[in-house]
Order: sequence, then structure tokens, then C-alpha cells
Amino acid sequence: MLDWILNLDTQLFLLLNALHTPFFDPIMIFVSGKLTWLPLYLLIVLYMYKHFGWRFVWPLLGIALVVVLADQSSVHLFKNVFQRMRPCHNPIIKDLIYLPTGRCAGGRFGFVSSHAANVFGVAVCLVFLIKKRWFTIFILAWAALVSYSRIYLGAHYPGDVFFGAILGAIIGYSVWNLIYGINRVKRIL
Repeated sequence: MLDWILNLDTQLFLLLNALHTPFFDPIMIFVSGKLTWLPLYLLIVLYMYKHFGWRFVWPLLGIALVVVLADQSSVHLFKNVFQRMRPCHNPIIKDLIYLPTGRCAGGRFGFVSSHAANVFGVAVCLVFLIKKRWFTIFILAWAALVSYSRIYLGAHYPGDVFFGAILGAIIGYSVWNLIYGINRVKRIL
């Protein structure tokens, strides 16, 4: 059964990775960049400051905690444990993969995607903090696009991205509950 699932994941990866164009190559490289989204992060921090006042520090610390937990757990609890090679390191399929950057991004192992865990963790936490429909649609679409870019760039199988997104969403929701619980206790005291 596991072999069937892994084979399906590989076939889906090859299908999605093959959907590349010269137009989208630089866009997906840009989307996947770690510092690309710094202006977006700054806008969100400014919005939170405007909305929460000085109390924006708690949500900001919560989001930082989400990133640390998602990033570290994706590496230490998954990548180092399961040791599933990234597609671009897999000798069976590496010659079939399109790599827009010309190189394999990231370390040797890819299950689960740290990019997906981080962006979905942040997105889910923000969805509960900033309860606006337009923002929910935007931030979840952003997380999905960043996650998809990892498949496009040949760095992750769809399963890596899917389970990374689930891990991140669980962490984002859990940290939001922690923030909400602390703020509720502070209001009672």
C-alpha cells in the first residue's frame, strides 16, 4: 500500500513539475524566495499594530513561535526521521525533473516541506487573528502558491507539501489558541 502511495505521489509530482513555462520560471523562483515576502510581512505587522495597538506584540511573538515550531519540527520530527529524498535527489527520476534554477534546492531530504509548514502555519494563525474574509482568501492563496512553487522548482513531492501544510496548519491553530488563551486570562485578571 505504501509503495502504491509513493508511486502515485511520484507520478503526480512528475505531472505537475512538467507544467512549466519560460514565463512562470522566474515567477516561481521569486515566489519561493525566503526574503521575497518581507514587504508583505511588514504590512501585516503594521496592520496588527494598527488593529491591536501595543498588544500586537503577543500575536507577533506567536507568529515567530509558529515559524520556529513549524521549521524545526518539519526538519527534526520528519525530514531527519523519514529521510525521504527530495525528487531532485532521487536517482530514479532526477533526469526527468525540470529544475528552473539548474540546481536542486534545499537539503537531501524533503518530507515534509518546511516552506509549506512555515507558510501554512503563519497563514492559519493570521486567519484567526485577522478575521476578515478578503484576508483569509488572500493569505491562504498565498500559502498555497508558495507551497506549489516547491513542486514547480523540483524540490518537493506533492505529499511533502500536503503534509507540510497540515503540520503548519496544526501548529498555527495551536499557537493561536495559546495566544487567545493568554489574552483571555489577562483580561480576567
